[in-house]
Amino acid sequence: MTRDEVRQKILDVGIVPVVRARTPEQARMAAQAVCAGGIPIVEITMTVPGAIEVIRQLSRSIGSQVLIGAGTVLDADTAKACVEAGAQFLVSPGFDGPTVELARKQDLLVMTGALTPTEVIAAFRAGSDFVKIFPCGNVGGPSYIKALKAALPQIPMVPTGGVNLNNAAEFLRAGSSAIGVGGELITRTALETGDASVIGAAARRYVAIIRQVHRGES
Repeated sequence: MTRDEVRQKILDVGIVPVVRARTPEQARMAAQAVCAGGIPIVEITMTVPGAIEVIRQLSRSIGSQVLIGAGTVLDADTAKACVEAGAQFLVSPGFDGPTVELARKQDLLVMTGALTPTEVIAAFRAGSDFVKIFPCGNVGGPSYIKALKAALPQIPMVPTGGVNLNNAAEFLRAGSSAIGVGGELITRTALETGDASVIGAAARRYVAIIRQVHRGES
């Protein structure tokens, strides 16, 4: 997929599930469960042991069905390895210029993290396709997104950190282009017990909320 196609996919789906797991097996299970629950996007963070190999394996097994990205990418060398493994987008909790530059050269979508208005503007001007507002829940949640969007309506924002089923709709209505959800979707208990059905059920609930907001329903 091209960068524009990946961008549109994220906008259409409205959620980026963030997989943090203790083992490669847990990460693969979570990715497959999210897909089964109706979310064709998954972000594998570099905190997962063997994360790059997990991305490689998922790209081969479900890459035709799921948009697979790499998260917590902190430098260009890691970004390059993720791209070679099959990652179709890159996400970072903060801004790293060489990583953004590599993504642009590869025509790959990149989502860099920022928190303050100055950081948000800098990330967007440097070439970030979306700006990940992290950790959003710690600084006001949906009300913070609403305030940022009032001043910076042209910048597409994806809040991560503190997004859950109770406030997902509020985040989207505040102006978020999509939401990033980790432990509130892929719970540690589900990972430890290997209960994919719990993750799938939660995914379906998020999908229902997003569709409702996209249809303009209250």
